[in-house]
Parts: sequence; C-alpha cells; structure tokens
Amino acid sequence: MPSTATVTAAPGAGGHPSARRRKRVASCPPPFATARVLARFRADGAERHVLALAGPGGSVLVLDCRAGGLADARVVGRIAREEPAQNASLLAAMYVADERRGRPRALCSEDLAARAPLESRERAGCSQHTAPLLDADGNAYSIRPTLAGSVAELRWTCTQPGAPDPGMPVSLRSTVGALQSYEPPVTLTEIALAAPAAGLGVSTLQAELARLRRSSIVLNRGLREAVARRIAQGASLSEIALRCGRFKYDRRGNRSGETSWLARRIGQMPEGGQSRPTPWIHSQTLALIARDGLCVSPHEVEL
Repeated sequence: MPSTATVTAAPGAGGHPSARRRKRVASCPPPFATARVLARFRADGAERHVLALAGPGGSVLVLDCRAGGLADARVVGRIAREEPAQNASLLAAMYVADERRGRPRALCSEDLAARAPLESRERAGCSQHTAPLLDADGNAYSIRPTLAGSVAELRWTCTQPGAPDPGMPVSLRSTVGALQSYEPPVTLTEIALAAPAAGLGVSTLQAELARLRRSSIVLNRGLREAVARRIAQGASLSEIALRCGRFKYDRRGNRSGETSWLARRIGQMPEGGQSRPTPWIHSQTLALIARDGLCVSPHEVEL
C-alpha cells in the first residue's frame, strides 16, 4: 500500500529540510471502508460518488470519488464537529446539482492528519459548492430566513442576476418549476425542515412541500424528452397528436394532428396569452400522451 505520510525534502535536493509537499492519497486504507455514499452522479461518462468520510477532530470530509472506492478522491468540503450532521448531505446535494462544480482539489495526507488545517482554498471550494441553485436564466434559488411581518420564516428565495441579496421569497413549486426538476429542491427542503434553527418558522415551507407531493400537476420535462426521442426515431408531432385524439382539418378536408396542442402540453410552446412555455402538465394528460401517443407507461416519462 503506498504511503500517505508527509514527504520532507532532503538537503541539497531542491529544498530546505523543513520544506514539505503534500502527497496525494493514492489508495484506500481500512478507515475508508466505512465511508458513506451521499449522492451519485455521472461526469465524463463515468459514475462518481459523493462520500462522507470521518475526518480528524470529529469532522466529516465530503469527497468526490470514482465509484467503488476513493480513486481520484477530491475534497468537496469539510463539516466541522459542531455543525449538524445533515450538513454533509446538504453539501453533497448542492454539489451534484451544480453543473459548474469545476474540479475540487485532490485529497491528501494532511486532510487526514490529527491537526489538519482548514486551508483557505478548501474554504473557497466549500463556499462554491454551497452556492444557490441556478436556473436557465441565471436566477439563484436558496433556502434562507425571511421576514413575514415580525415573524422570521425559512423560505425559498430567488435572486435575479445583478440584483442585491437576499432575494425575494418564492414558493417551492416556483423553484421546482424554474429548475424543471424536483431534485435537489425537494431534498434540500426536507433537510431544512428536519433541523431548523431555533426561532425560525417552517409552517409555510412544510405546507408547500405537502402541496407539491399531493398535486396532480406535475413537471412535463420527462415527457418532453420522451417525445424528442420518438421524433428522433422518425415519428412526427402530428402523428403523436393524432394518436391522442387531437386533430384538425385543413380547407381541403385533410386531417392532421393538432401539433400546437401537443407542443403546449409538453412545454415547447407557450399557452395562449403567455410569453413562456409552462413546465407543468396535469398527470392525466401526461398519461394520455404517454400511453396513446408514445405507447409507453406514464411512469417512464415521470420525473
């Protein structure tokens, strides 16, 4: 097993005896067997895991590694002993959700030392990966304390590009719709509700999560992607709409599928009077298009 000890430069070998360089951890010693998988994602065609590993002084290291071990382990951040344990999962979820996550620094022996310092570049990396979630327009979404009259409440907020922080309170549904994804907003909401800070109200956030879970209005992104795949295989929007029983006639009496209806349902065209397509669809309409139009189970196109 390769050593992970600190290497000291020898006299006359290009450095003072006290000069040290940090050696990258190249193998998986026994303590790593207890590492806990927090999240999974793919990068450059390979599966990677975000792990929680017990660190020095009761801390927890959050690491980005290749699946199956600590190969190419990189430090996402460090959770101090006094922080809530849920912060490791929160950091992992935000890291995976950040498509601009970059490439964190490699894990090294000093990270595992009894007196490992929290270096400035590690602080910068941790700060980067707890950044708000960004939608396609660059709006930033995060859960923050807000004031509702004289009451401090935990809410999702949205900050537009160039606007001063903190942003305006928005609903969980608005956040999910803007990101066109239930994750990580739902998971981050659950984490925030599990251990809210003292004195912060969570009733609004709890109600928003409950409404989202029982709503029959669902995201249409999965359906839109399924339609796009079918089009790439040679089908047409008109053909799919016809199968759904949505059709129109031209002046010569020729029948064709009502493609505008389909395009609006899957979020490719805005509804009448709206400037942008909707990210939502009723679950019954989703089921109709999935079963009749695409001949697949609705579960295959749900997010």
